[in-house]
Amino acid sequence: MLIGEVARRSGVSARMLRHYESLGLLRPSGRTGSGYREYSGEDIRRIFHIESLRSLGLSLREIGRALDDPRFTPSSLVDDLIRQTHERIAAENELLTRLRRIDAAEPTDWEDVLQVVAFLQALGSKSAAARQRAALSSAGEVPVPVEALVEAVLRESDPNVAGALRWALARSGDGGTALLAEGLDSPVAAVRERAVQTLAEMPGDEATARLRDALANADVVVRGHAALALGTRGVAEAIPALIDMIVAGTNDTDAADALSMLAGDPATVDPTAADRIASGLVDRLAHGTTAAPARVRLTQALADIPGSTVSDALVDLSQDGDRAVALTAAYLLRLRDAR
Repeated sequence: MLIGEVARRSGVSARMLRHYESLGLLRPSGRTGSGYREYSGEDIRRIFHIESLRSLGLSLREIGRALDDPRFTPSSLVDDLIRQTHERIAAENELLTRLRRIDAAEPTDWEDVLQVVAFLQALGSKSAAARQRAALSSAGEVPVPVEALVEAVLRESDPNVAGALRWALARSGDGGTALLAEGLDSPVAAVRERAVQTLAEMPGDEATARLRDALANADVVVRGHAALALGTRGVAEAIPALIDMIVAGTNDTDAADALSMLAGDPATVDPTAADRIASGLVDRLAHGTTAAPARVRLTQALADIPGSTVSDALVDLSQDGDRAVALTAAYLLRLRDAR
């Protein structure tokens, strides 16, 4: 079969067939009396083998090895191809993400594009100082891709850089709250904690709603951060979680402070909050399974909660069988009387 007919039947151009021959990949079995290349059935099969391997992404040099080296192992080459393909896909996805973020920033000219690119590169820098400068520079005139800020804060381990990124996100409005909420369900505990810490610093009703949802999170750390943030925002739904933190001894001082804020000025918070807090603390004190150290912490938490429920409870607790609880309650009663 002559080269023209081979090209028609195989779909491989005559030029490419000559190129294969020049590389030693393909050698026509014979020549006609006029000197034209003549391909045998075995040659045709080799052409199809070459094209099949090319479709897998092999280079022509690798194809030559695969076809001619008797020691060649297909499995090792396939493993390499899988790895290279994963790397190529990852690189393409990274490029696509970067392009989408540039588009989301709505640049008006090439100068804006270049500034966004520089910002994204700085956020991905290995230098903590460079990442922090990028976060602090986000208050400039060029819009910052919020998705990039969220991704950066969720992976950031340096506390100073994380603080700068949370500040930048807080200035960006509600745009990042939905993405941060997705981080609350991450399989990585550190990411979940960073997500709720950032939400805690985000202003607005949307962030508050996400923090309310976080009170039901399976992660106790997430619930704790959400409860503390909601307590400072005057959200009474956080009361049970804050009391749980006092019992557990986890950030119990902060939890008690949040409860005192919730029980404060009835003009700015739920007017029933003080009674709900008092009842919750007293109920946990009376619970038979509450350990002695937790009962002391619960008694201490009653200190700044107004109302007769707390006063009556402190009178009873001053006679408690646990000396530490009784002394704490008596001291708090004297303070209340002095006021």
